[in-house]
Amino acid sequence: MDGVALVYCEGLFNSTLGKTAHGLVRFTRRYTVAGVIDSTLVGQDAGEVLDQKPNGIPFYKDLDSALKQRDDITHFVFGIAPDGGRLSSEMRKDILKALKLGLNVDCGLHYYLSDDSEMVAAAHTSGSIIRDIRKAPPFEQLHSYTGRIKEVDSFRIAFLGTDSSVGKRTTAWILLDAFEQRGITTELIATGQTAWLQGAQYGVRMDALVNDFVAGEIENAVLEAWDDKKPQLMLLEGQGSLLNPIYPGGFEILSAAQPHVIIMQHAPKRVDYDGIEHSPIHPLSKQIEAAELIGGIPVIAITVNHEQMSQQEVRSWSEKTAKERDLITLDPLIDDVTPIIDLVLKFMERRS
Repeated sequence: MDGVALVYCEGLFNSTLGKTAHGLVRFTRRYTVAGVIDSTLVGQDAGEVLDQKPNGIPFYKDLDSALKQRDDITHFVFGIAPDGGRLSSEMRKDILKALKLGLNVDCGLHYYLSDDSEMVAAAHTSGSIIRDIRKAPPFEQLHSYTGRIKEVDSFRIAFLGTDSSVGKRTTAWILLDAFEQRGITTELIATGQTAWLQGAQYGVRMDALVNDFVAGEIENAVLEAWDDKKPQLMLLEGQGSLLNPIYPGGFEILSAAQPHVIIMQHAPKRVDYDGIEHSPIHPLSKQIEAAELIGGIPVIAITVNHEQMSQQEVRSWSEKTAKERDLITLDPLIDDVTPIIDLVLKFMERRS
């Protein structure tokens, strides 16, 4: 644990732009989460708002009100994932205040706080620490692809999705816990900043890298996990989606990490690609076809994002899709994930 965190998500927790805050509210091995700043939801429970499962994490109107209630907060974590990773003037003002009050600030934007002279001065004066999670490593520390991935004996699952902000990372964490409960040594290979904030030990921030080094950095993250721990299983967090025109992702994961199977995350009620109005999401069948063609490996299960769906709708859609596609289909936030765990273990046994 790095400390006690207050997650900043002012006005945006109830949107896809709050996905970093959502991840931290659901699970993190890096912090104890004291609360979320979102003045529009004060008086409610963050777990209840997000998943209809109370977890004791409250909303606060602002930083001052949170600090009046909790005197043990050490970290101010930026929980918003705005389009383009840009920082608004209001967001900047709130971060600057946290630094002046002596809180350590972790931020995953493309706007680097450590390059902002006023932020740096405030941190220096108060003794707080700035961590720009999405800042690329220095050029001399970047890795090129080597082909050593073929030495890695861990079974690898790629968690791809039909859109960005669709729940790939959440599903990966849920399955990681389930595999570990079965005694399977498992590592999550992170590809974005939120998984790092949740405590992933190995990974990269793909969208912070120069394209020439993306494949090498993905391979290197897998190699580090293999060299350090030799896990039986690695779960590869997806980014964006193969066919999303703004956030295309997954190509490099399939190529560089060379997974053995794919689990596809899908939001049945979502009509347009995240961030693009009037740009219809390609059908699930086309998304599966593209993933299997590019990866040369099978999609073995479909996991459901239940946004805008009742539990009965999820159940009906899952049963219908499972029959049509002959694939396990379930909502990992609602359903028992045992069928997926059992199926993966069968694939692992066949390979050994």
